Amino acid sequence: MSFDNKIRFQLWVNPQTIKEVERHFHSDNCKSKSEFIEKAIHFYIAYLDEERHVNYLSPLITETVAATIKGTEQHITRILFKVAVELGKLSHMLAAANDVDEETLRQLHAMCVNEVRRINGIIAYEDAVEYQQE
Repeated sequence: MSFDNKIRFQLWVNPQTIKEVERHFHSDNCKSKSEFIEKAIHFYIAYLDEERHVNYLSPLITETVAATIKGTEQHITRILFKVAVELGKLSHMLAAANDVDEETLRQLHAMCVNEVRRINGIIAYEDAVEYQQE
């Protein structure tokens, strides 16, 4: 152990603390109890500094997450717009090809609302074909 640029100071600790240091300093690859205690002091100082930096880092993390969410929200909105356009085209083609009366249209709407609630919005074309063939 090199004593270059080191100072000696008196340290008062409980006997149990010294026993813990003696028990653990080899497992931390320390050559001496002093090295172990010095590493522990550095660790605790870093812990204290971390608490001070949380006030600085927290807003940065919040801003980053908010920006990511906003980007995702815009992406989903664009995709939903494209889906709505395609659904609109499909609805107009079906309406032009079929003559559906008001009562049938109301029943179809009610059935679809109930189905979407029941299946939690996960629609499968295969299930619709199966239902129509019944």
